[in-house]
Amino acid sequence: QVHLAESGGGLVQPGGSQRLSCAASGGTIRTGVVGWFRQLPGQERTFVAAIFRNGGHTYYADSVKGRLTISRDNAKNTVFLQMNSLKPEDTALYSCAYGAGVILSSIRYPTAYGNWGQGTLVTVFS
Repeated sequence: QVHLAESGGGLVQPGGSQRLSCAASGGTIRTGVVGWFRQLPGQERTFVAAIFRNGGHTYYADSVKGRLTISRDNAKNTVFLQMNSLKPEDTALYSCAYGAGVILSSIRYPTAYGNWGQGTLVTVFS
C-alpha cells in the first residue's frame, strides 16, 4: 500500500557527502520501521540503517557507524540517510524499505520488510 521513492544518489568523490531521501506516499507511516539497505549486482541486499517511526530509535551496520546518519521528518513522511566520509566500498544501489510490524530483532533482515522503493544509485569514485 505504501509507495516509497528514493532520491539523492549520484557520483561523489571519496571522502565526500551525500544525502538520500525516502519519501512515502499512499498513506502516512504512523508505526513500524523504515530501513536503508544497499546492494551490488549479483549480491544480496545488506542492512545499512533503520529508524523506528515512533520514538525515532536508530540502528546501524558496523560498517557505517560514525559516517552515516538516519533521520526522519514525520510531518513530511520522509526518512533521510546522511552519508559522510564516503568510501568506494559504499558504492551501491541504496533502497529504503518499510515494515509495519518489524521488531527489533529483525530490523537487519530484508525479509522483514514488505514495502520497497526502486532504489537510488550512489557511486563513490575518483
